[in-house]
Amino acid sequence: MKNIYLTVAACASLLCYGCESLDYIPADQMSGTTFWKTEEHARQAAIGMYAAMKAQWCFGMEFTFDMCSDIADGTAPWADISHGTSFSSTSSGVQNHWQHLYELVHRSNTVIRNVASMPISQETITNVTGEAKFLRAMAYFRMLNCWGGVPYYDENCDINEEFSSLNEPRSSEDEIRSHILEDLTDAIAMLPIRWKDSDLGRATRGAAYALRGKVYLFNGQWEKAIADFEEIVYNRSDDYGYSLHDDYNELFRLYNGKHSDEMIFSIQSVDGNISGNALDIVSYFGNKSTMRLIAANNIVPSTTLVDMYENADGSPFDWNTLFPGFTDGDSQLRRHYMCVAIDQRSTVVTDLLDCDTSSVMDAYRLRDPRLCLNVITPYSHYLGTDAGSNPADKQFVLADPTKGGSPMEAMAFIRNSEGWNSYFWRKWIPTGNLDGYWSEYNRTPYEFPLIRLGDVILMLAEAYNETGSVDKAMTEINKIRERAGMPALNSGPEWLSVNGHDEMASRIRRERAFELAGEGQRYWDIRRWGILETTVQNATDIFGDLMYTKSYQKRHELWPIPLVEMERNTALTQNPGW
Repeated sequence: MKNIYLTVAACASLLCYGCESLDYIPADQMSGTTFWKTEEHARQAAIGMYAAMKAQWCFGMEFTFDMCSDIADGTAPWADISHGTSFSSTSSGVQNHWQHLYELVHRSNTVIRNVASMPISQETITNVTGEAKFLRAMAYFRMLNCWGGVPYYDENCDINEEFSSLNEPRSSEDEIRSHILEDLTDAIAMLPIRWKDSDLGRATRGAAYALRGKVYLFNGQWEKAIADFEEIVYNRSDDYGYSLHDDYNELFRLYNGKHSDEMIFSIQSVDGNISGNALDIVSYFGNKSTMRLIAANNIVPSTTLVDMYENADGSPFDWNTLFPGFTDGDSQLRRHYMCVAIDQRSTVVTDLLDCDTSSVMDAYRLRDPRLCLNVITPYSHYLGTDAGSNPADKQFVLADPTKGGSPMEAMAFIRNSEGWNSYFWRKWIPTGNLDGYWSEYNRTPYEFPLIRLGDVILMLAEAYNETGSVDKAMTEINKIRERAGMPALNSGPEWLSVNGHDEMASRIRRERAFELAGEGQRYWDIRRWGILETTVQNATDIFGDLMYTKSYQKRHELWPIPLVEMERNTALTQNPGW
């Protein structure tokens, strides 16, 4: 674990859309004579916690966890975990995530310990302490999901004095969960319902309710989860002001001061042209036409995800309806149905061969609208950039290399840098250069949700279903389907009928995949549902050809304690199988 650092200047990418420089001062220089004196010091210390929270190896790459599930494939940053073949206690992701989560814990502890005696208003002390407890709970909840029980350090641990002697043994899972719930209960009492606009992004009471409900849900405490989710979905005690964003597509393209009331707790981002504070989404999700990336496609939507999406009328999708024999596993037949020829310069389609491109496009565009909003599908277009950074139209073609040229992103077509015939993400990927607002591929200037209302509504539906309230679950899931433009369940045709708990559970699990694709929630879902093993399958491309192999072992259900941490702290014990 590293020494703690706190910001002494505001980090605008987290809290507001203004811009101030980001600087750090070692915590051991923050003596009582130089810091912890004013309202501004309290605010700066709070911002230091958010800076730790949004760091890449903490929660700043949340979207990348989909590659560890069945709905995305990829090569970085969690390849060891995703592929399963080299997953170990020395995996860099395992070590980095542990280290950065504990840094967030210790920053939060430093704030809780010091802000209590500051000569400032009690309201500020209360609010900032509530933020610290929320973020500490958030960090420990992630550790609980990754490793089970972990060493617990609260504000009584001064990292500056005890750095060389952090040797607590692992607390039990129940003990860690109890601490998390206690922190969130305190945060609910301490946090405001909303902050002023200049502090947009700071944790609120509604965020604490949502996270506590999620902790209960993950532990199967359905009634308690329902109470917390209903509090903010139905405004039981206060008007929290949350609502589903009308436009699903726009929800993931909020930039230049735009904000949605669907966001319960989110990371704010600002343009790289101005201050360089934004999440690095495009480096992982982008294609090679996205601001002319040298290398991209680290993470791509899986064929499993794409094939899951229903037809527009809610009926199950079947490739064989359009292309007889498509699902029989013959990749050459699939190429026959889907490939065209392009010229050597990668500028035009020269021959359709035996491909009916309209039928191929229909296979995607006549389905759940979220499919084509989340994924760039064959023969659709994407507004990328040319050899510089100027907006340029690009098309995704499946080119037969034996009949002509190969796609080149500098010309008319999108190319996959891994050499895969995979799909591409459209969700989170900026179009063109956002009218000049965006110029750095590694800074995606969109507001990114860590908790949003759509997710909470689906979790509420799940909790209702587990308590036998199938009708209430139906009401909640239909809110999400209605926003997506999909027909309501139990609204007519037999394929929309839901009979009982098991069918509803299956529907909710699928709906979460449709709705939350690209947001990093799926991995945590399949693990808590106990279906990680059954969802692990080799990564295959659009034609069914192997991209890479995946493996599963029982020990993968919990991550290994990082070897370096066990060497530092001999009181630690390893998880089973590692």
